[in-house]
Amino acid sequence: MDKHEGRDAGTIRLDDPWYDALAVGWGEGEGAGAGAGEGSGGTAGEGAETSPSGFPSHGPHALGASDIYLEVQRSAAFQEVRSRYRRFVVPATVGFFLWYVAYVIAATTAPGMMARPVVGSVNVALLAGLGQFLSTFLLTWAYARHARLRRDRAALDLRWTVFEQEQVRRADAGERTRTRGAGR
Repeated sequence: MDKHEGRDAGTIRLDDPWYDALAVGWGEGEGAGAGAGEGSGGTAGEGAETSPSGFPSHGPHALGASDIYLEVQRSAAFQEVRSRYRRFVVPATVGFFLWYVAYVIAATTAPGMMARPVVGSVNVALLAGLGQFLSTFLLTWAYARHARLRRDRAALDLRWTVFEQEQVRRADAGERTRTRGAGR
């Protein structure tokens, strides 16, 4: 985010797609709902132009904000990001949960085994408990690495696509408002 120069030097520009104020303007401007404005109800199959990224663009049937998000959600790129997320999270969650349950079950059903000394006063239960902490940190590191390498770039591309489509929608809405105002 860039800082302005001059009179408003202390304010920060909020035209960044990572800024989440009111879900990029939902409920503002054209009306209080999706498709409230004129010409905001089209879909990609209803004559709207398509941008190079495969998402509908401005045109005679420009999309509303909620339509843009629905189109992105239905896109192959979004589905790929979600499937990459699930392919990591589901097995990791199941594995970690099984490891935790195994520790609890072993601690309650096999106290003799858990009390077995390993080195000095360090026993199996203490090592397994420390292993729980270690596995939590390793899983957190693996998740952050997986997100950085396999999902963040694609998610940011999707975010920029939505941001650009929202900017086009707002510009089209501004033109329609000016046109209606000049025609009176």
